[in-house]
Amino acid sequence: MPKIAKINKLTVGLGERSYDIVFGSGWLEQFGEVVRPLLSEKSVVIISNPQIAKHYADSAIASLRQAGFEPALFTIPEGEKEKSLDSVRKCYDFLLERNYARQTTIVALGGGVIGDLAGFVAATYLRGVAFVQIPTSLLAMVDSSVGGKVGVNHPLGKNMIGAFHQPRLVFTDLALLKTLAPEEFRAGFAEVIKHGVIRSGELFEYLEGNLDAIFDLEPEALTRIVRDCCAIKARVVEEDERETGLRAILNYGHTLGHALESATNYEQLRHGEAIAIGMVAAAELAQRLSLLSRQEATRIAGLISRSGLPIRFPAVDRSKLLGLIKKDKKVRDGKVRFVLPTKIGEVTIRDDVDGGLVEEVVAELND
Repeated sequence: MPKIAKINKLTVGLGERSYDIVFGSGWLEQFGEVVRPLLSEKSVVIISNPQIAKHYADSAIASLRQAGFEPALFTIPEGEKEKSLDSVRKCYDFLLERNYARQTTIVALGGGVIGDLAGFVAATYLRGVAFVQIPTSLLAMVDSSVGGKVGVNHPLGKNMIGAFHQPRLVFTDLALLKTLAPEEFRAGFAEVIKHGVIRSGELFEYLEGNLDAIFDLEPEALTRIVRDCCAIKARVVEEDERETGLRAILNYGHTLGHALESATNYEQLRHGEAIAIGMVAAAELAQRLSLLSRQEATRIAGLISRSGLPIRFPAVDRSKLLGLIKKDKKVRDGKVRFVLPTKIGEVTIRDDVDGGLVEEVVAELND
């Protein structure tokens, strides 16, 4: 097919686990043809949620059938609360009751919740089966679909149960963003800002000057930010696949953000909204530690605010929030690690941030 010959792709180089991120717009009906060279078996199970499935499952299934696969669909309800071991069990039940073997491929058709959940199912079902991502949200396209981190939440912390399981392919169709709720797009944009702060002052400056085009879903602007973010994350993952060092920079804003999500029972804030607040707080910590200039801290908070994202903590039990920070999975030897910007485009990781200073910043940014 002509379009397939012109695939716009980016490779994540991980040796035998290498894979491509392929980009297009309005090409979901070609998914089966694109993935066919990568999969030797016919059994494919798409995991999605009902809201996404009603828009895109039929096209994905039809394309797989046309390419000679035997696809099935399993859905779980929408929402962060469904990213749980109970939902994983339901997926196992579906697979086991229908005798799916190790040659089965799991396809995640959805945003970050579906991608993380389906990936964890793929990593653990029969000790591991093939996995493909079709991200449908901005957050998933620029961040969670890339890098192989999969998992679910626990009541005592976010993403505490998981694995590293790289996909065979990330199939990105930018046209799927047209049905994404504006507030979900906005929340995903927090991760785009994150990539600029940690690794690319040029991307951050582009965001500052092109917000209208991005939020109007102009194809050129969308392609630029998705490709830039994927390229940044791919290079980081190539250097540190299992987060023993450099990859931790991708957690900018996440130490406080994850604690905030847990403290509000995953009900009050979207993931990106919590991360936006966490990024502002981390920049404020960096400024008070004389790591970041006040001007650059203001630029970070300003872009986040101009994007319609929150920059202050909601009313929350601060003692609970601060306690959850200490349960973060990035804690080492009892020390909480913070990713702190030193300038826009560069960050450092510190484990010596005084707890009193953290409490002070949280209090000052609390509504």
